Amino acid sequence: MITRSKLAEQLREYQIRSNHDWASVSLFSSTSNFSSSRIHVVVFVIWELVIVLLVVFSAVSLFFRRLQLAFIMVCVSLLLLFCMKVAKQVRHERKKKRRMLLPLSM
Repeated sequence: MITRSKLAEQLREYQIRSNHDWASVSLFSSTSNFSSSRIHVVVFVIWELVIVLLVVFSAVSLFFRRLQLAFIMVCVSLLLLFCMKVAKQVRHERKKKRRMLLPLSM
């Protein structure tokens, strides 16, 4: 039988689990902390490293006067940055929606 104390305990455990803030090495993050799993942090850090590498390679290609290649690399890095921001917002909205489904009758 589900009692009020069991529900309160489950809610407390859920809040503790979802409240882990992993330190972010994120260069492009609007907040300094992610409130998500380590996997998401690792994926975003890898994508940010790819973006930084694209920007560095575009600067190198500008040095060698390859303007088209530099322009393409900058466009790809901006597109990746935009996709990261959208993915972060979508994940945040899903998490917010999932929180609203918790029982509030306590």
